[in-house]
Amino acid sequence: MALVDFKVDSYRSIKDVWLKLNPVNVVVGANGSGKTNLYRAMYMLKLAARGDLARALNEEGGIASALYAGARKDFSKRAAFRISVRVDKFEYNLECGFSSTLIKSEHFSADPEVKKEEVYFIENGSRHMLLDRRRRSIMVWNALGKKLDYTNEVRDNDSVLSNLSDPRSFPELYTLRDEFLSWRFYHHFRTDLTSPLRKPQVGTFTRALSDDARDLAAMLASIIEFGRSDELFDYIDQAFPGSNLSIDLDSRGRFCIRMQFPGFARPFQAHELSDGTLQFLCLLAALLPVEPASLIAINEPETSLHPQLIAPLSRLIVDSAKTSQIWLTTHSRELADYVFDKSGYEPWELTKKDGATKLVGVGLGGYRDETDEESPEDQEDED
Repeated sequence: MALVDFKVDSYRSIKDVWLKLNPVNVVVGANGSGKTNLYRAMYMLKLAARGDLARALNEEGGIASALYAGARKDFSKRAAFRISVRVDKFEYNLECGFSSTLIKSEHFSADPEVKKEEVYFIENGSRHMLLDRRRRSIMVWNALGKKLDYTNEVRDNDSVLSNLSDPRSFPELYTLRDEFLSWRFYHHFRTDLTSPLRKPQVGTFTRALSDDARDLAAMLASIIEFGRSDELFDYIDQAFPGSNLSIDLDSRGRFCIRMQFPGFARPFQAHELSDGTLQFLCLLAALLPVEPASLIAINEPETSLHPQLIAPLSRLIVDSAKTSQIWLTTHSRELADYVFDKSGYEPWELTKKDGATKLVGVGLGGYRDETDEESPEDQEDED
């Protein structure tokens, strides 16, 4: 599935940003411009589908920290943030705010409350509702198009998608949930001297790199044995001319990364590699998986990279868009320009004005401007 529309309202520094997405999407801006907030907002969709929405928000300071932080006239307990997406023929809307009287304990006052959750199926220019949640009131439309009360217990801080239990009755909702869960997000790869990536790893066949790259050696070995090995070695040669990558087994059967560089008598092991070399290997593993994802999102991939690696990285990104939709946030105008030159898709530049994240030189326009909504009441009349 392709992510078509992405709209964020009142989340951290983002007051109102709406994007029509492309196969390759690059968001560029200075520190503090709101790039990571856009990345995190997209990640919230996967967290909601996985049942980790409240935990993730609390790790970042709770619902108060998640709400719009720019200049505003007042700060109301009725404030909420909203995330809306269009994924192929599905539209998903999520609204979260402060907990109401449903949660009394001060220990859980930082938990979000899902105020509204909606899913629409878009067909022939019309939107047909599949899920309509207003706090604890939850209505769903089953596979036959019949409107029903959703009787499964759903906590105030959870998404309905994370609580689905009957795929036969609600196949479309399951399809959307599985789509969100399939998205891959890479926020940061540890390349410091004590990083687990620098140590031999127990490995198994790996279809996709984990979010923290803890299975990097196994992922690279899987690509070499069963995946796009020619592309992997080609990009290594572009980045490090004349070098060779191998994944060997130590005496205990653990996977070990080794790089042979020109002019050296022996290969370098993972603990000897530079931060930039290890970062580039992580990016190769993330963008050349054995099993591609419909969406791969990477936050600041240029971290620790030498400027000479920006060009091969941009080619890797554009080539990966043949099998996955790509979302990147970056400080590097050079990387953004390289990707634009090779893909034809202009980057979005962010700035901040009065505390609010703004898109430079882009009209925001409206949302849902291509479809006519069919109300729940209209659908009920058709049942």
